[in-house]
Amino acid sequence: MNLIDIIYKKYKTVSIVGMAKNAGKTVTLNKLIEDAYDRDIILGITSIGRDGESKDIVTNTEKPMIYVPEGSFVATLAEKLDEGDAKLEIIRVTEYKTPMGEVVVGRVRCGGYLQIAGPQTNRGIKEISDFMLSLGAEIVLIDGAIDRLSSASPSVSEGTILATGAVISRDMNRVIEDTVHTVRLFSLESIIDINDKTVVKEIMEKEKIGIVDTFLNIQYLDIKTAINSGKVIGSEIKEYTKYVVFPGALVGKTLIDIISTTRLFKQVEFIVRDGTKIFISPKEWLKLVKMGVKVKVLEPINTLAVTVNPYSPQGYYFDSFEFLKKMRIFIKDIPVFDVMLGDE
Repeated sequence: MNLIDIIYKKYKTVSIVGMAKNAGKTVTLNKLIEDAYDRDIILGITSIGRDGESKDIVTNTEKPMIYVPEGSFVATLAEKLDEGDAKLEIIRVTEYKTPMGEVVVGRVRCGGYLQIAGPQTNRGIKEISDFMLSLGAEIVLIDGAIDRLSSASPSVSEGTILATGAVISRDMNRVIEDTVHTVRLFSLESIIDINDKTVVKEIMEKEKIGIVDTFLNIQYLDIKTAINSGKVIGSEIKEYTKYVVFPGALVGKTLIDIISTTRLFKQVEFIVRDGTKIFISPKEWLKLVKMGVKVKVLEPINTLAVTVNPYSPQGYYFDSFEFLKKMRIFIKDIPVFDVMLGDE
């Protein structure tokens, strides 16, 4: 089975996100493009941010360029059209601007290498993806930007491929632990009850921390962020509190402060939009779960596959077969690929 087999005729928009810079995200994207081209699948390709430059502007290491085949649709920057050798027919100059220029959408008339770019917001990426689908793209691939796991959000794409690799740590077990933790956060249980979900959505849209009781009454807290506000939140939890809703990020210290403030935390469910909003280490997460903390999401992330990159730009690497085998032992329900090794 190829990576493309997991997607084709099942999902229209798929994001590729990396656990860290140089985790193999661009290699994964190139593999998907190659597989799609071999099967005459028309792609749309965009990015949150910019990708496709030959050198990594952060680490100054060589980067794999992105080859865009004839007939595909791409989003790029008008100012960067002359830097690649692909030939584009511009279809639309969008209203989206980045610090490096304005985003344009075009059809590839002559295949070649190109920098990929797109809007810097989830809403913008969704709009560009829908436009490409309307032009005839069968699948839109969204290349996530540096450490922007938020591009895995269900508000952006129907499914996500997670790229992980040796760059995270010299310790293979640590890489596996961090990857398994991310996959778990992505697949957290969501709210099922339609009425509860409606109330939580309302709080998310207001972008304020909200406390919901068993009768679905909402109390909004007059604090801008949950960070360093755990004790304030904890003091507002009552015997009839059902949910505490966080529209933004949820960090470990917030939950620890809530726990230290009230014993009622075990009867409450803490709600975030999706797993990309949680910033808690694997060890801290397991500790909180054992203590009885329950975290749910408004929308779970549909993780379609995990890709592994055994090489690090720092010069060290893992045994490819051992790395792949171990990752598959710990991640059983989701396909794991080594696209560099060619394992499928």
